[in-house]
Formats: sequence, C-alpha cells, structure tokens
Amino acid sequence: MFEIESKSPDEIVITSKGRSIKFNLADETISADLPVGKIKGPGEFEIENVAIRGIALGIEKTIYDVSISGVHVGIIGGFEEATKLDELGVADILCTSSVRAVREIEPKLVVAMGNVDGMVMDLKLTARTEKKLKVKNKEALPSTLEVVVLT
Repeated sequence: MFEIESKSPDEIVITSKGRSIKFNLADETISADLPVGKIKGPGEFEIENVAIRGIALGIEKTIYDVSISGVHVGIIGGFEEATKLDELGVADILCTSSVRAVREIEPKLVVAMGNVDGMVMDLKLTARTEKKLKVKNKEALPSTLEVVVLT
C-alpha cells in the first residue's frame, strides 16, 4: 500500500512504509531525505521498495516512471510529446495536466495537476477531490478511467 499526495501543481509525493519521496517537476529533483541529498535528472534509482526511472526529455526536463507494489505511476506534469510518452510505457496511474497524454497512455486513474477544469471537461468526466490517494494494489484500481484532484 502507498499514498500519493500533492501540495502544489509541480509536486507529487509518494509515501510507502514511512518513506516519503517528493518529485518536483519545476526544479527536476527527487527528495527522499537521502544522505546524498536530492537526485536530479534522468537515470534509474531504487529507494527502498520504490523503483524510479527518470526519462530525459531534453537538457532540463525529466519525466518519471515509478514502480511500487506492482503499480506503475507516471509523473509527467503538462508534458505531452508523443515519442517520449512511448518511452514512459504503460502507467496505471498518471500524474498530469495533459489530456493528450491521458488519451495516449490510457491509465486507470489520473491525478490531475494544473488545469483540472479543462481536463475533466475535455475528458467528459467528473473529478473527485481527496487529500491523499491511497492505493492498495493494482487490482484495487478502478476498471474505468477516473480523475482525482489532490488538495
């Protein structure tokens, strides 16, 4: 089981087994209170039971594929370039503000970042609001697309 929360449109925090990992898309860093400090840029990392793959989009842009408890979480913000979305692969949960990315990746659950109203209108869905999104496992995810707004 893990939780996803967001305090700002550029940050996603994933918490599992007492360890919080913060993904900041604005400054391209991952923070997890590690002795080495913040991790910046692309690469493959493991922090306890969380596998992270940072995918370079250019000189100063990274998106993330996070694997935890058998669930793939894509953290891309507003990014929507098709060739790089292919590199991300399958995401069960997608943290984004891009309608195009949602349509291409087809996640089961979207954590809305940024323009929520425009996203739900374009997707013809309603969004539910939660403080934290609790995910038990892949089987507990919805069978049809849902949008969640974290406050």
